[in-house]
Amino acid sequence: MIRNPIAVTSRVSPELSALVERLANDPDIRQPVTLASVRIFLAGLLSSDFKETERLHRFDAGESVLDEIDALIEEFGGDMLAGELAQDTASEALSRVIEAVMSDDSRDNPPTLETVRDAVTAGLASSLVGEGVLEDDESETLLDEIDGLIERFGPDALAERFVRYE
Repeated sequence: MIRNPIAVTSRVSPELSALVERLANDPDIRQPVTLASVRIFLAGLLSSDFKETERLHRFDAGESVLDEIDALIEEFGGDMLAGELAQDTASEALSRVIEAVMSDDSRDNPPTLETVRDAVTAGLASSLVGEGVLEDDESETLLDEIDGLIERFGPDALAERFVRYE
């Protein structure tokens, strides 16, 4: 099967990426982790009440991870290896934040993910919104994204490694 040359990882949410990475690294799973198997796993986690609500009110719920995996299956097929989805880069908005921290001349050491998190909680995101570097809605998801990266790669991982250059 020929794969789409578009970077699939740039279109995958951090939540789905983390789930895929967790499943791909699970030593108890012996079969290759595909989009279809991720969907089966995810659907199994959801209660029947949630599934019914999701089906009836999908348009109200926004894009859930289940919607996201369904869209990817529709586009790439259920047999696509899910490992191709695991992100190891920051979103465009978080990349701009990391670059802002990296360009701070008062720092003696290269910033880590924890350093970037501290800068965001200290108001850097708000400052960047004020300067027009970030949109207000982009700043709302930064902490969740940085926390996800810290959970997966550790607080001392060098932030520069995660900058997405597009």
